[in-house]
Amino acid sequence: MTEEPCQCPDCQRFYREHDRLIREFPTLKQQQELNWASLQSFRTLCGKVTEDLQKKLSDLETTKKSGVNDNSDVSIQINESINELENINAYLFSIEALMEKIFEAKVSDDIEAKFREVAAELAPDPLNIDRIILNRLFHQTPDFPDKSTNSN
Repeated sequence: MTEEPCQCPDCQRFYREHDRLIREFPTLKQQQELNWASLQSFRTLCGKVTEDLQKKLSDLETTKKSGVNDNSDVSIQINESINELENINAYLFSIEALMEKIFEAKVSDDIEAKFREVAAELAPDPLNIDRIILNRLFHQTPDFPDKSTNSN
């Protein structure tokens, strides 16, 4: 017995994004590039937020030394966040090292064509008219008004 896919909004959003990425990037090379770009954007964003938090922490410590305000709770939170982001960045760096091996993989045009074929099966275009008709049949809703009942 197969388990039904989760229907919560988060999972549904994930399924839609998953299928979109397969449709829009249906080859091995495109998936490699997509994942590399995604990883790099994640590392860039994480690094920049870490830098900004380090600057904010430094400013708070300067303010604290001058005796103006005690922001120890805020400083602790920022420091914990910096530590977490540094851990994430370390993990991302490890993933990057592993992904470099993925880029060493090259396949023939025939295999890239097979990727496209399988991608179309895994994630067909939801706006394709055949897909819309099939979805409506599954949901037992009429696809189009029956022309035989409208033409008297």
